[in-house]
Amino acid sequence: MQPRGGTELQFEFLRKHVDSKILDKVQICTSIPGKVPLDPNKVNILWQKNSYDQPNLQEFFGNKERHKEYDWYVFNSHWNYEKFRYYFDIPTDRSVVIKNGVTHFPEIKPYQKGDPIKLIFQPTPWRGLDVLLGAMQLVTHPLVQLDVYSSTQVYGDAFKQANESQYEELYEQARQLPNVNYIGYKPNEYIIEQMPNYRMFAYPSTWEETFCISAVECMAAGLIVLTTNFGALYETCSEWPIYINYEKDRIHLAKSFAYAIDVAAKQIEEGVMTEHLQAQQNFYKRFYHWEKKGREWTQFLTGAIHDKYK
Repeated sequence: MQPRGGTELQFEFLRKHVDSKILDKVQICTSIPGKVPLDPNKVNILWQKNSYDQPNLQEFFGNKERHKEYDWYVFNSHWNYEKFRYYFDIPTDRSVVIKNGVTHFPEIKPYQKGDPIKLIFQPTPWRGLDVLLGAMQLVTHPLVQLDVYSSTQVYGDAFKQANESQYEELYEQARQLPNVNYIGYKPNEYIIEQMPNYRMFAYPSTWEETFCISAVECMAAGLIVLTTNFGALYETCSEWPIYINYEKDRIHLAKSFAYAIDVAAKQIEEGVMTEHLQAQQNFYKRFYHWEKKGREWTQFLTGAIHDKYK
């Protein structure tokens, strides 16, 4: 299986929503400079989704002479752009922010009192699964259940073969907890279709996200999001989630997260979240739908092509 994480999925959407005649005139490389060769006959663009602190970016971005290699740099959040601007003094006149997008906006199902309150966690395991499993041991609400889809498989067979074993203890812990169901890897399409069956996205992120597609998918589906204010999450998620303040002490973070889950579960039972979630979904449909992102990319690429060959 080939990698099909957020970067690959967003590229698929780009191809669907931007005219192929425009895309034929540009060469887009995602995140790692040089992953796709530069093409002297096209507009070369680096679509930067990785964080400024990733080791495989330091050599390129640390050398300002190499910044000239790309005509444009596209960042997936203002947070990410700001980090590269601050740490590497990238060419601001050739940088632009175009955020990721989503396409699935299912009807929000009202909660029926007494039903299970199902939580979902689908990010990779190093993004806070240990904290979440710690929290689930402290949750007191009897109707709360967590489904875990976390796996390294999303980055392909080779990556899984090299990395999956180091998370087996976490997966086994998930299997043993009575209020947790470890499912493992499922394709994005499957998870998206299952979204209406969940009430919350529980994401105690300990990883500096540069955007977080999983969070936007969940908010677009009308789920309550509980997450930390870490990395670009406070930008991506805006005012909609229940934020738990990020802290380095993971044991204390798990305690805080467990309390937040219990509070949110009580609010679901009382029905006070319905109006909030509908407004949340409308917000993401208005600003993050790929129809809008397609127009943003089309406008940007058209201008970039014109500037190159005028």
